[in-house]
Amino acid sequence: MASLQLSGTGNPAVARRSLPSIDGLRLSPFPFRLPSSIRACRVALERRGFRGHVVKATTVVAPKYTSVKPLGDRVLVKINTSEEVTVGGILLPTTAQSKPQAGEVVAVGDGRTIGNDKVQIGIQMGSQVVYSKYAGTELEFNGSNHVILKEDDIVGILEADDVKDLKPLNDRVLIKVAEAEEKTAGGLLLTEASKEKPSIGTVIAVGPGPLDVGNRKPLTSITPGSTVLYSKYAGNEFKSADGSLYIALRASDVMAVLS
Repeated sequence: MASLQLSGTGNPAVARRSLPSIDGLRLSPFPFRLPSSIRACRVALERRGFRGHVVKATTVVAPKYTSVKPLGDRVLVKINTSEEVTVGGILLPTTAQSKPQAGEVVAVGDGRTIGNDKVQIGIQMGSQVVYSKYAGTELEFNGSNHVILKEDDIVGILEADDVKDLKPLNDRVLIKVAEAEEKTAGGLLLTEASKEKPSIGTVIAVGPGPLDVGNRKPLTSITPGSTVLYSKYAGNEFKSADGSLYIALRASDVMAVLS
């Protein structure tokens, strides 16, 4: 930040030493004098005991926004912080910390209109939710990270600390992924990298169904306990406290029921 030293001598040599040198420019040989208004300011400062005081410019910081009101069927979620330590106590660098997909609902919109019906947001403020990995828009205010997204991007509600207790919303289902085979048909042991990602699992919970003209359309073809085949790259994967893998996806991504 540039500063101005209040110095008003008429000696050209002193003036040359006081002013900053700019390459390519020459100082005038005439004596340098400060305007009378600045000299008067200097005298007033010296009388008050501020001899040699440096005057600096002040940077004005614009006030930050402190609240966000979602519109329509959008909700505002305060993102949970990333885990900085593994279960084994190893400190993770920032690049290795998995991006959280969970948080607390801190504000909701007024809902949406379907046909002639006004449908309110079905998620209560204060709920702990899990949301789609790439959904919404992230923003920071009040010193915390938030994401604003549509209600339909909320995968489910966490009523306990473990993802196995996730309550799916709308047309989503929660599936416990079957463990990958560790041996080939010929008996060869597979390394972790070569294990094919399974696309079979057991249905743990189902959502209440999608909205159809303001009413819920229950998911009757998929029931808890069923073994299903689902699209390989669909949904959002989560790992429970015991290391088991779960996936939450839409009912339309379930291709078949196995028996």
